[in-house]
Amino acid sequence: MSKMAATRDGYGEALLELADNPKVVVLEADLGKSTKSLHFRKAHPERTVSCGIGEQNMLLVGAGLAASGYIPFASTFAIFTERAFEQMRNGVARPNLAVHVCGSHGGTHTGTDGSSAQSIEDLAIYRTLPNVIVMHPSDVISTKILTMQLAASGSPSYTRTARNKTPVLYEGRESEIHIGKGITLREGSDVAIVACGVMVSQSLEAAEALAAEGINATVVDMHTLKPLDGELIDRLVATCGAIVTAEDHSVIGGLGGAVAEHLTANTFAPLERVGVQDRFGESGQADEMLDVMKISAPFIADAAKRAIARKG
Repeated sequence: MSKMAATRDGYGEALLELADNPKVVVLEADLGKSTKSLHFRKAHPERTVSCGIGEQNMLLVGAGLAASGYIPFASTFAIFTERAFEQMRNGVARPNLAVHVCGSHGGTHTGTDGSSAQSIEDLAIYRTLPNVIVMHPSDVISTKILTMQLAASGSPSYTRTARNKTPVLYEGRESEIHIGKGITLREGSDVAIVACGVMVSQSLEAAEALAAEGINATVVDMHTLKPLDGELIDRLVATCGAIVTAEDHSVIGGLGGAVAEHLTANTFAPLERVGVQDRFGESGQADEMLDVMKISAPFIADAAKRAIARKG
């Protein structure tokens, strides 16, 4: 069985490694234990700011720190980052201040907390903001490396992490991980499955099932939704001719939306979007939710067959 770990742990590990830079500061909104920023707080309390249950205030504190030459990392639950959208827009993105926001517990895979806590629109709303890098890594290693790269990016960012453990995919492949560059995890010529977050491992499962039926699928981890790796999408169109996107997020405006926008403006290919179909989630166990939302591996495999059937 493959190793399992939560992407939120990768975020916590990255903060500890970044602590050697005295300009790195961590902000918390009462959820450091859940987002894993508590490890930095314990090691460097003098560079940790507790903002209480005040996400809007946290973002503007971050903006002030960034304007003063610091590198702030601010975290809370993904759903609570949305409370501070206006501050992210006007206080961070508009002046292009490098505040790095991490939203943990995103998507329906969060499970038993129910629909009020399952952010299925966060990636979409942050994609709309100029200057902002938007990422949803798939495993603990890529989360750690991408978070560390943010510190040198000079741009504001939003990263979604997850509470539940997912397979570790990048042991020994650390050098392949870069902001804005998708990673091909499996090669095939019949269809390309482009996924992010928890759906990357589900897509690899789907590709295995498709292979048993003689269908060869490429699987890409598109951990960065903005800037999207358009060159890779173009290559997938050329080599596979059909695309599936898979995300634990609304089909409106997230990864599926980003890929659809690229395809309509560049080289076209049939696209099937696997994601939450314009509805809210509900309470259930993590893997149950993937089935209830019709986004688990079997649904990805079915979407791949539909995409292939639509090839010209």
